[in-house]
Amino acid sequence: MRQRRQSGFTLIELMIVVAIIGILAATAIPAYQDYTVRARVTEGLVLAVSAKAVVSENAASATDLDLGFPTFSPTRNVSSITIDASNGEILIDYGPNVSPAGSNRLVLAPRVGTPLGAAVVPGTPSNAQIVWNCLVAGATGRNGTVGTLPAKFAPSECR
Repeated sequence: MRQRRQSGFTLIELMIVVAIIGILAATAIPAYQDYTVRARVTEGLVLAVSAKAVVSENAASATDLDLGFPTFSPTRNVSSITIDASNGEILIDYGPNVSPAGSNRLVLAPRVGTPLGAAVVPGTPSNAQIVWNCLVAGATGRNGTVGTLPAKFAPSECR
């Protein structure tokens, strides 16, 4: 008796391949979505570099901490970057592309010398290095400023 030569795939083999692709897609799509949000958050941090320089220079010069910071022009992902003149905290507000639920503020809080150092005081000269703390959702600054960006979207040094 001669065996028939099989050509093509059986239904079971095709179902197994479809199941494997489904499992891979179910894990890869959420990870990719989080990755794209973190990339958008990074845009805000890059744009905040000039604000960090302004606060650092003004702290060393004992002038108003927000003096010389230009008006921010919103981008597709970052709606505003402002400096709190009372404590030098940089408030980065993201648009709905980052977090549609509205939890979209990352706060960069300056400290003198170390992450747990004293807060920067306007009008008081500081020769020590300024260290920046990130405040995400659940983190509150010394002056009550609250970050609302979920920690999973923040850069690793902010988590």
